[in-house]
Amino acid sequence: MRIGITCYPTYGGSGIVATELGLELAARGHDVHFITYANPIRLGGPSERIHYHEVEVSSYPLFQYPPYCLALASRMAEVAERYDLHLLHVHYAIPHSISALLAQQIMAARRRLPFITTLHGTDITLVGAEPSYFPITKFSIEQSDGVTAISEYLSVRTREVFGITRPLRVIRDFVNCRIYRPAALPPPEMRLLHISNFRPVKRVLDCVRILERVRRQVPAELWMAGDGPERGPAESLARELGVAGHVMFLGKQDHIERLLPQARVLLMPSELEAFGLAALEAMACGVPPVATNCGGVGELITHGVDGFLEPVGDIEAQARRVIDLLSDESGYRVMSHAARYTAETRFDTSHVIPEYEAFYEEIRTG
Repeated sequence: MRIGITCYPTYGGSGIVATELGLELAARGHDVHFITYANPIRLGGPSERIHYHEVEVSSYPLFQYPPYCLALASRMAEVAERYDLHLLHVHYAIPHSISALLAQQIMAARRRLPFITTLHGTDITLVGAEPSYFPITKFSIEQSDGVTAISEYLSVRTREVFGITRPLRVIRDFVNCRIYRPAALPPPEMRLLHISNFRPVKRVLDCVRILERVRRQVPAELWMAGDGPERGPAESLARELGVAGHVMFLGKQDHIERLLPQARVLLMPSELEAFGLAALEAMACGVPPVATNCGGVGELITHGVDGFLEPVGDIEAQARRVIDLLSDESGYRVMSHAARYTAETRFDTSHVIPEYEAFYEEIRTG
C-alpha cells in the first residue's frame, strides 16, 4: 500500500509511535509518505520506501497566526494525487484529522481518499476537551473513515467525553524488540531513569522526591531524559533536597534504545498516561517500571509481575518499590525477565503492525 502519515514530528509519544509505525510499514514493503512541517525525529536515514514531504506555511501580514491546517490539507491532497496514495493516517486529532478531511474533499471529484485518525491521549483528555476545541474534535472523530485508540481506557474515555457512538478500534502501542533489548548484564550502577516531555502531567518533581527517599537506603542516581517547563523546578528541588549531585539532566535524547539498558528502573509517576510508551520501551530492555496506576497503564503493566503500579502522588510507595528492586538481585532478575517477556509476547511489532495493516485494508476497501 501507499500510505500518507501525518504527526507532530517532535519528542511526544504520538510522533514517536507514528514514525516507528511508518518505519515498520516500510520494512514490510509498503510505501510511506510523511507529510508534516519538519522531519520526524526518529525517522533516521534515507530509505527507498520512506518519503518526507515538508509542509511550508507562507507568512503574510494579514494572518496573525500562520494557517498551518490549510497548508497541511493542500500538501496532503498534492502528495496523495502525485503518488496515488491509498489512504492517509493522521496521528493526534487536532488539527491533523481536519486537514485530512479537507484533503479528502479536495480529491473527491477525482477519487476517494479515505483517512484514519489515531487518538493518542491528550488530544482527547486535554486539548480536545477544551471548550474552544470540543466541537471540532468531536466532528473530526465522527468524520474519519476509521478511528483507532492506543488503549481501551482511551477508547472508553473518548466515548464518555464526546458522546461518540461510532466504532473505535483499539490498537495498542508497540515496540521493536529487536532494537529495544536488554544489556548483556544489568548495569552495576543503581541508576533510575525518567523519560518525558517534562510537562506538569508527567509529575517530574516526584522523580526527584523518590530519589531522595531511595538514597536514604540505597546509593542510587537518577538520569532525567527530556526537556520542558518542569526541568527548572526539578533542578531547584534537587538542590533543595541535597541530591543535585546525584541527578543528571540529559536533555532530549534521540536514541532511547541505547539509554534504557543503562538503567535499573524506569520511573513513570505521571498524573495520567493513555498507555505508557516509555514504560513499554523500558520493559523491552528488561528495565522494570515503577509507575502510577492511571489511565491505560494497567493494560500494559501487571502489578508485581513485570513492574509496579502505585497511586498517583504516593512518593513513599513508589520509593519502596524502587528500594525493593535495587536491594533484591534475584527478585530483580525475575521481574526484568518478565518485563521483557511481556514486551515480546504482547506488544512486539510482529504482533501489532499486522493489526494496522488489516485495518488499512478494511478502510481502503470499505
